[in-house]
Amino acid sequence: MEQKIKEFPAFKVNGFIMLAVVVALILIGGWYLVSSVQGLEAVLARGLKVTDFIGGEDSVAELVAWLAATLLVVIIPSLSGFFSVEPNQAVVLVLFGKYVGSVRSSGFWWTNPFVSKQKISLRVRNFNSKIIKVNDAEGSPIEIAAVVVWQVFDSAKSKFAVDDYSEFVAIQSETAIRSLAIRYPYDSSDETNTPSLRGIPDEIAHALQKELQARLEVTGVEVIEARLSHLAYAPEIAQVMLRRQQAKALIDARRQIVEGAVGMVNEALNRLATEQMVNLDDERKASMINNLLVVLTSEQTAQPVINAGTLYN
Repeated sequence: MEQKIKEFPAFKVNGFIMLAVVVALILIGGWYLVSSVQGLEAVLARGLKVTDFIGGEDSVAELVAWLAATLLVVIIPSLSGFFSVEPNQAVVLVLFGKYVGSVRSSGFWWTNPFVSKQKISLRVRNFNSKIIKVNDAEGSPIEIAAVVVWQVFDSAKSKFAVDDYSEFVAIQSETAIRSLAIRYPYDSSDETNTPSLRGIPDEIAHALQKELQARLEVTGVEVIEARLSHLAYAPEIAQVMLRRQQAKALIDARRQIVEGAVGMVNEALNRLATEQMVNLDDERKASMINNLLVVLTSEQTAQPVINAGTLYN
């Protein structure tokens, strides 16, 4: 089984120092080359042999080889070792197919000129998923979408674990949203007190973030926040569910009105009995309770009827 790659710091040297070294080598090599050419021109001007000035044919070959080696092996390849790193950015270094580390420190740097360099952004990003139609835990079709805030925390995993970590985040986010939606109902009644997508938004956001983090751990991505951005019934049942919610709200309102009316009637009867203002038999109590409930629960203003007595005894 292949060993998992984790990020570690790479070898690097301050780029300005190395730039000064390279410039110094170029100046020294150029000065030496110019001096040699001037010396050869002086020898030729006096009619002498080049071998007499340098010290032999072998010395001429050594001089040319040294200059070529200096330019080709030291100076020219070293120029490709320079690179820059911006804030909130990492550079992944690979040497002949082997990961040799990452550079996170912003600035101008120099490293092994034979490594390849791949820049990875460490900035915080947003992913706004498309609106997905899925069945909730009760089988009702709903529309759901979410916003995921994420960033790369391990550049090596992001580079080598998957082909495209941005696309991987998008696909796994939609998969996690679907998985979350089928575990919870859209809404729940007060009697059952079942957790629902609409009833506990903070818990749902935490559950989505946790599931996303487990899915994206392999890519070196950290999920900072995940929260539902759209939640609604599907259009084909939206009207039916709206009437259902309206009926439920009406029933709850009626229940609250009745509970309040019964409490007020009970308080009135208890107060009449305590203060002994009037003695009511069971029939009159029933009539009084009926009248009070009608007045308190009626949607229209009650019209009082005054009993002024009878004309004849």
